[in-house]
Amino acid sequence: MALVGSLNFGGWVRVCATAFLFALPGFAARGEAAHSTESVEPRRQPMTFVWHPAPKGTCADDCRDWIEAVGVITSDTPALFEKIASGHDLSSATVVLNSSGGSVLDALALGRVWRKAGIFTTVGQVTENEGLKGKVRAIKPDAYCESMCVFLLLSGKTRIVPREAHVRVHQIWMGDRANDAKAATYTAQDLMIVERDVGRLAKYTFDMGGTGDLLTLALSVPPWEPLHELSRAELRLGNLITDEPVVANDAPKSEPLHTGTVAKPVQDRVATAPAAIAGTKTAEALPPTGGAAAGQ
Repeated sequence: MALVGSLNFGGWVRVCATAFLFALPGFAARGEAAHSTESVEPRRQPMTFVWHPAPKGTCADDCRDWIEAVGVITSDTPALFEKIASGHDLSSATVVLNSSGGSVLDALALGRVWRKAGIFTTVGQVTENEGLKGKVRAIKPDAYCESMCVFLLLSGKTRIVPREAHVRVHQIWMGDRANDAKAATYTAQDLMIVERDVGRLAKYTFDMGGTGDLLTLALSVPPWEPLHELSRAELRLGNLITDEPVVANDAPKSEPLHTGTVAKPVQDRVATAPAAIAGTKTAEALPPTGGAAAGQ
């Protein structure tokens, strides 16, 4: 396993006593097989936050604090973030995401908070261990950012996606009917909710500097098809990464949309539930359950 002493994130962070851990070549692509049928992965449970301050005396002046964000975005997530962020300078922090998505409106609300604060975003898993000179932290890049997590990633002032990370998109949907979406019935109210939230998602995407390519990719994947994992070219076209330029031949004109896709877990779909920031229903992630999440 190779360790490096700095992160080449376009000059925005240097790490001296920390390291970015790169996955072994033989590591499973999904990274999800080794858990029992009774467990639920942390990224499929309600989102939690952990603040990892930059080690004092062991980092360069621009070494940033890390905020570990793991799990599903729910109506409680914005308030939980506000609680952990209180009293901190968010402009010096990087959010490290490992999430299977969640509530549309709550993700958009939280993303706007992050952009206003000047937070940086990336995808990974934070590790922290005791070293000879104190705590040594690291980021394992083999992590997942799916569904609405992708739009939280987009909210970062600077956005880094390691090549080992998995960034996956799909349509928003009524989650209580995602298991058999084609056979389900829908009311005019249901369609209004989805179309309203698609409009809000589109406005947010352009406000954050995202592109129509990102929206097109996400809104082209229905619930009866697997998630689409974004290629490096698609990440650049969607402006999800800020450390790699878009080049003229990036457009995947002849590449099949769903090449390299993976099966979509049930709890990553969206369901109607009371919105925390609106007086009507919204698209929101289904509550994770051990039975549904096991073995995904």
